[in-house]
Amino acid sequence: MSDLAESWRLIDAWLARNAPSELALLNPPATPGEIQAAERALGARLPAELTESLLCHNGMSAWTTIFPEQSPLSVSGLVQQWRTCMDIAGENDGLTARPWDEQPWWHPLWVPWAGSAGGSVQVIDLRPGPGEGRLGWAGHGGGGDFTDSWPDLASLLRAVARALHEGGDVRGLWPYLAADGALWWDEQGSVELDGRPLTIAPRSGVY
Repeated sequence: MSDLAESWRLIDAWLARNAPSELALLNPPATPGEIQAAERALGARLPAELTESLLCHNGMSAWTTIFPEQSPLSVSGLVQQWRTCMDIAGENDGLTARPWDEQPWWHPLWVPWAGSAGGSVQVIDLRPGPGEGRLGWAGHGGGGDFTDSWPDLASLLRAVARALHEGGDVRGLWPYLAADGALWWDEQGSVELDGRPLTIAPRSGVY
């Protein structure tokens, strides 16, 4: 089993024990046909790590906070998001970096893999060069942002699995369980969410 698939296995196991309602929101694996259709739509192969992730779970059936800031997209969701961003960028000169932005608003070789609550998408950068494969944010206000980006998708999944099983944070956000049993990520020492108590997520200690 690869490192990425093992991280998904650990995340699934933790959710099954501690937040089963969240686990139920994870879709079954994508099919090879769905992935091939997405590649035809984008005109490029999906990143190998993203394909591997989609073969574990084809995104989520609803937006959730299983991850600190991002909710994984399905194959159809990422294609729709890519097309939307391409259309918007084409209509508003968003494929060219403005003088005050290091990155353009969008690039054809950015592949969305997850969405945020604020409407941005987390992308995998497929542009050739030293940053190929890194994660960044795009598709909202300003240019694409790769500040303090994860070097790859596997690194993010590994960090999430480790935080759930061993404790600790993921880039300053710690795992909690909300009053409704949902997984939530917040700053260290947080005690409530919308006026209801937060409890520190239990650790399995078997990472």
